[in-house]
Amino acid sequence: MLIVGAGISGIGAAWHLQHHCASKSFVVLESQADFGGTWRTHRYPGVRSDSDLFTFGYGFKPWTGPPIASGAEILKYLGEVISENGIAPHIRYRHTIQAADWSSEARCWHISATRVSADGESQSVEITANFLWMCQGYYRHSEGYVPEWRGMDQYQGRVVHPQSWPADLELAGKKVVVIGSGATAATLIPAIAGQCEHVTMLQRSPTFFNSVRNANALADTLRQLDIPAEWTHEIVRRKVVFDQAAFTRRCVAEPEAARQDLLAGVRTALGPGFDDVVERHFNPRYRPWQQRIAYVPDGDLFNSVREGKAAVVTDEIETFTKKGIQLKSGSVLEADIVVTATGFKLSVLGDIRFNVDGQPLNFGDTVTWRGTMFTGLPNMAWVFGYFRASWTLRADLVSALICRLLNRMDVLHARVVVPVLRPHDQSMALKPWVDPENFNPGYLARSLALLPRQGSRAPWLNDQDYSIEKIEMPVADLDDGTLAYQ
Repeated sequence: MLIVGAGISGIGAAWHLQHHCASKSFVVLESQADFGGTWRTHRYPGVRSDSDLFTFGYGFKPWTGPPIASGAEILKYLGEVISENGIAPHIRYRHTIQAADWSSEARCWHISATRVSADGESQSVEITANFLWMCQGYYRHSEGYVPEWRGMDQYQGRVVHPQSWPADLELAGKKVVVIGSGATAATLIPAIAGQCEHVTMLQRSPTFFNSVRNANALADTLRQLDIPAEWTHEIVRRKVVFDQAAFTRRCVAEPEAARQDLLAGVRTALGPGFDDVVERHFNPRYRPWQQRIAYVPDGDLFNSVREGKAAVVTDEIETFTKKGIQLKSGSVLEADIVVTATGFKLSVLGDIRFNVDGQPLNFGDTVTWRGTMFTGLPNMAWVFGYFRASWTLRADLVSALICRLLNRMDVLHARVVVPVLRPHDQSMALKPWVDPENFNPGYLARSLALLPRQGSRAPWLNDQDYSIEKIEMPVADLDDGTLAYQ
C-alpha cells in the first residue's frame, strides 16, 4: 500500500490500515519536510480551522479543545495520532511523485519520485506498489490562485498570497488591502487588524458568515460531569453532524429564512448602527450554502470592523495603481500591502502524471464509484472530502470502505480491483463531479472539466451528503458487479 500525503487524510488512512488491515505493509510519501499538509504549509497570521474539531478531528481520537482550533493546535493533534500509533516509521518525507504507471501485466503501480535530502540534494526514487491511496488533498500547495488584474506591474507595494506568507512581512504602520472574503480573509483580517495601521477587506460580492461562540455547551457540560473523553467526542460529534445537516436542508427548503438567521448573527456581532453595512457587505446574491459558509468564532472579524480597525468594501477592481487599487466605482484604496486571499488552484490527483498500460489517464473521462474509485483505474482510491461538512468525516468513511475492500480482495485471492460499468449502467446519464447549481465556488468552476463524472444512481454517485453516506458506505455491496476482481 502506498499512501500519498501525510496530512489529515493520509494519517487517518494509515491508522485505519493498522487497525483493520494489519497484514498490509504500507508507506506514506510526503513532499513536505514534515507532516500536516495544509496545517504545515499555511503559515499566515491566525490560521485556524473552518470546521469544528469534533467533526474535523478523527472519529477514533477525541478532541478535547475548543470547536475552532488554530493551525498549531491541529498539528499537535495530528502529531499525537502519529506518535500514539507508531505511524512515524512509515512516513518518508521530502518525496515528490512525478509519475504513476499502472501495468496490467505486472499488476502493480510503478512510481517515479524525487527525494530531496535535508541539505537540498535531489535523488530519483523508483517504487512499486500494489495499491495507491491518494490522500494529497485537492489543491496545489506550491501556489495559490491569483487573478491577473490590470496595472499590477506598476504597483509599488508588496503583493502576498496567504498560501505563501513571507516570514519577513512587516505590518506595523502599513495600510493593508485583503482581496477576497472567504474563510482565509475572515481568519487573516482579525489576526492582523491590531498589527497594521488599517486593513480593508475588498470583495467583489458578499459572503455568508456564521458568527458563533468558540465553545460547545454540550461538550462543556459533559466534561464537567467527567464523562469519558471518547464518549464526549462521539456524542458531540453526532449532535454537530445532526445540527449541520438540518441547517443545510433548511438552506435548500427555506433559503430566505436561513439567510435571515445568518444575517441576524452578523447584526448581533456588529451591534447597533451597522444595518446598512450588513445589507451592503454581508448579504450575498446566492442562497446559503451554494458556496461555503465561513465561521467567525467569537465574532472576531466583526469586532475589528466595529472598532474601526478594519473595513469592508464591495466593489470590483478597475486597475492597480502605483500606490493602491482603483475601483470601478472610481474610488481608490491606498495600500502598502495587498493580500490576495483569492483562493487556490485545484490539483487533480496531486498533479501526478498517470498512465494506465502506457496510455495517459484522462481523469475527466472516468466515472466515479462512490466518489472514491474510478472506472478504468485499477487499485487506486482518492480521498475527497465534503464541501458542506468536515473533510475528515468523509476521510474516515472512505478509509473504512477501502479497508473492507482490501479484506474482500484477500478473501477472493484477488490482486486487482477496478470499477466497471455494468451493461445497464452504460446508458445512464452522466453528470459533473459536483452539481454546479448546488455548489459553485470559483476554484471548482475553474477546473470542473478536469474532474471525473458521476452517474445518476448508486454506486456511481458523488453524493457529498454525510447523512446518506454514513448509512450506505459501511454496508456497501462489494459484489454487485460494479467491481471487477482479478
